Amino acid sequence: MGRFIEGCARHQRLLLSDCVDDYVSAENPVRVIDVFVSELDLAALGFEGAAATGRPGYHPATLLKLYLYGYMNQVQSSRRLERETGRNVELMWLTGKLAPDFKTIADFRRDNGEAVRAACKQFVVLCRQVGLIAGGVVAVDGSRFKAVNTRDKNYTPAAIRLRLAQVEASIERYLDKLDTADRQEADVAEMRTKRLNERIEALRRQMRDLQSMAHEVETAPDRQISLTDPDARAMATNGKGTGLVGYNVQAAVDADSHIVVAHDVTNIGHDRTQLANMGRQAKDATGAEHLTVLADRGYFSGAEVLACEEAGVIPICPKPLTSNAKAEGRFGKPDFLYDEPSDTYRCPAGEQLIKRSTTIENGLVLNRYWASTCRSCALKPGCTTGNERRVTRWEHEHVVEAMQDRLDRMPDAMRIRRRTIEHVFGTIKDWMGRSHFKTRGLDKVSTEMSLHVLAYNIKRAIALLGSSKLITAMQG
Repeated sequence: MGRFIEGCARHQRLLLSDCVDDYVSAENPVRVIDVFVSELDLAALGFEGAAATGRPGYHPATLLKLYLYGYMNQVQSSRRLERETGRNVELMWLTGKLAPDFKTIADFRRDNGEAVRAACKQFVVLCRQVGLIAGGVVAVDGSRFKAVNTRDKNYTPAAIRLRLAQVEASIERYLDKLDTADRQEADVAEMRTKRLNERIEALRRQMRDLQSMAHEVETAPDRQISLTDPDARAMATNGKGTGLVGYNVQAAVDADSHIVVAHDVTNIGHDRTQLANMGRQAKDATGAEHLTVLADRGYFSGAEVLACEEAGVIPICPKPLTSNAKAEGRFGKPDFLYDEPSDTYRCPAGEQLIKRSTTIENGLVLNRYWASTCRSCALKPGCTTGNERRVTRWEHEHVVEAMQDRLDRMPDAMRIRRRTIEHVFGTIKDWMGRSHFKTRGLDKVSTEMSLHVLAYNIKRAIALLGSSKLITAMQG
C-alpha cells in the first residue's frame, strides 16, 4: 500500500470543528437557497403557518429550503429527503439539523402549490431586478413529461379497439389449443383442458371489462380515461411508437440568460393554443414593452398570432405547409401575390383573382379568390387539377404575412430558439432521472414543475453571477 494515498483509520480520534458553518464554503449554492427563502415574505406568498394547537409544526421556510435543496441535487422523493436530513452536512446546516419525516415533507408540497408557484415567479422578479433578464427575446417550446400512469392504465377508443382485438385473438388461440388437448391422452388432456379453460375465462372477463370501459370512455368529456392519474392524457411524440401518458409542459426562456421566465403545465397534447398564453406570461414576467417570442411551427395558429399582436407580443413562428401543391410540382400560395388596395391576387400567369365568396370555418372568416380564365390558361397543368385555382385568405391574413416577413429578416430565429430552450427541458428531464413526476393531478404536477424550474433558475443565476454576488443582490 506504500505507493497509494492512504486514508484515516476509522477509529482514529480527530479534532473536528464544532461549528457546522465551517463545513459549508462561502460559494456553496446552499447559502443562496438560505438567503433567498429568508428574504421571501412567506405569508404574503400564501405559505401555511404552523399548527395553532398541538405539537409545534415546522416553519414553512425550513421545508421550502429542504425542497429547493432536493430539487437542485436530484433528490425529489420525500422519503429520500428524509434520509438526507440525517446524513447530509449541507442539509444539517440549512435546516438547523431538523429532520422532518417524509409525510410532513410530502404534505408541504401538496398543501402549498400556489405559494410554491408564487415563489418561483418571485425569483424571476429578482433576476429581472439584478439585470439577468434582458426581456427582448424569449423562446417558447413545449415538452411531454411522463405522469404516474402507465399506458396500460390509459384508455382511449383506439386503445380499447386494439386491446379488444388482441383479447379476441388470444381467445381464438387458446380455443385452438383446447381442441388439440382433447385429442391427447386422457390424464394429460384433463390437466391441459382445465388450465386452458381458466385462461379463456380470464380473457372473457377482461373483454367484458374492456367493453364496460369503452362505454365510460364514450361518455367522458374528451373520450379518454386514465386510472392512476385522472388528469394525465395520452400524448404523441416524435418517435414512432414512443407516445406516453403525461403532461405537456410549456416554458418561455430568455434568449440571453437562458433563465425560464414563465412556465405552465397542461394536459392538452398539442401546442397550437399556447402561443398567446405563453407570450402574455413572458411579457408580464420580463416587463418588456416589446417582446419577441420565438416558437416552432407546432405553435402556428392564425388566431394565436392575432392574439399575440393584440397583447403587444411580437411572434415569430414558421407557418406549416399544409398543401401538397409544391410537392407535386405545382404553384404554391406564395406564388400568388396579394394586392391590398384592390383586394385581389395576381397569379403567375399575370391574371387577376377576384374575391368571389366569404365563408366561416372554425370561427375564422375566410375569403376565396379565383379567376375566370383558368380553363384556357397555358400554365394550368402546373397550377391546379380543378377547373380553376382558388386561393383562400383569412380576414386577418396581414398579421401572418407580417410575421413571415419578420422571419425572413431573421433567418437564424429557429436556431436561436433551439439552442435557447431545448437544453432546458433536457436538463430538467435528466434531473428527474428520465422518469415520471412524483405527484398526481394537474395542480400537484404544476407545483412539482415549479420546483424544478425554480431549482434550474437558481443554478443558472449562480452560474451567471456566482453565489456571493447573487447573495449580495438578494440582500441589497
